[in-house]
Amino acid sequence: MSTRVREGSARTEVAPEFIVEPELLDAISPSGDRGGIVLGSTTNGEPLTVSALRASPTRIVLVGGLYLARQVALRAMAVGAWIVVATGRPAAWQMLKHAAGTQADGRPSPHVQIRRLSPVELPRPSENAPLLVMHDGGPTPQDLFPPRSPWQTTVYVLPYLHPQASSTANASDLVFMQRLPAGQAELAGRMWSLPPHLVQQLTTLADDQVIALGRNLWQPIRLVTTQSEQQILGPIRRGD
Repeated sequence: MSTRVREGSARTEVAPEFIVEPELLDAISPSGDRGGIVLGSTTNGEPLTVSALRASPTRIVLVGGLYLARQVALRAMAVGAWIVVATGRPAAWQMLKHAAGTQADGRPSPHVQIRRLSPVELPRPSENAPLLVMHDGGPTPQDLFPPRSPWQTTVYVLPYLHPQASSTANASDLVFMQRLPAGQAELAGRMWSLPPHLVQQLTTLADDQVIALGRNLWQPIRLVTTQSEQQILGPIRRGD
């Protein structure tokens, strides 16, 4: 049985609909939902919100560049999440620490932590302080920080799609993909049993377009960046 979910809109007319399984109701939800991150809009301009911070352990795979990964982290931070970045390239994530600012005593905010790619104790997540772990470990990441508790979300940042990442990708609740070369699009088609026209669509996405993929879900998203985010991230782009 599938369920129709309306995309969030500030207007009063009926919004377009798409169909998802009941299990995905917590993954894609209308704007304004607690823990929701407005990632972008549909091609018709309707805002789309991802409930990435929710009362169940959540896995998200992001296939694309640092721009999209850092934007997701900024949006999560804006709604009160603690951010832990596990990465082999810490310099690429320092902008998050600068964006988080400092405490009253001048020390850096603890809400953003940049860590090495090794197991460490994580902050305890809660409804009032959800935790987003950005696992920036290359195309074949080790599962160092699997989400095991409510209000923890782990985002696996994959610079490109690799056959050895299939177990991570298939275990995810949601996948975001930017434009893929033909070979990687064909790999995505095999991983998720996509029909040829969707495989082709993956190769023709603009730099500001993302596909949200889930069970019975194929949702094109156009990224929207605020002026303040542009000052931190620069213009919307694909790749690192």
